[in-house]
Amino acid sequence: MNTELYNLSQQLGQALLQNNATVTTAESCTGGGVASAITEVAGSSQWFGRGFITYANQAKHDMLNVPETVLSKQGAVSEAVVRAMAQGAAQSAGADYAVAISGIAGPGGGTEDKPVGTVWFAWLSPQGISSQVHILTGDRTAIREQAVKISLQELLHMVTGCNTVQPYSY
Repeated sequence: MNTELYNLSQQLGQALLQNNATVTTAESCTGGGVASAITEVAGSSQWFGRGFITYANQAKHDMLNVPETVLSKQGAVSEAVVRAMAQGAAQSAGADYAVAISGIAGPGGGTEDKPVGTVWFAWLSPQGISSQVHILTGDRTAIREQAVKISLQELLHMVTGCNTVQPYSY
């Protein structure tokens, strides 16, 4: 396990425990990478009960209640979809916080509008929901690892209310 991801997950767990809160994940292109990083931390079941790997559009609809019309009109890699994923995951898991990730890790699948490396994120907290897109670089593994790191960093920031980690750099 990547030491940096482990440390972020450990800090996230401590912050969630201090706030008596829980987190869930809704992952597409990361294939469970965020949940895997979280569950590397011993005792993580105290603050992480379940995560969702919804790689196919039908899974996003069936498991997270992402409307089929949103998927067909916006595409799986879109702000509307990740926001719906985060909301659906939090509701299903009964979690206080959620992260959702959908992107194009490559090597194929990119378009002019959504090139390989396009990754949409959404984070849900008791204060609301935020989303952002990143254009990540590197091969499939590098894009997925960067997406996991961004997910954990922003979750930690949301739970602690302060930026306790260095800003993400590509």
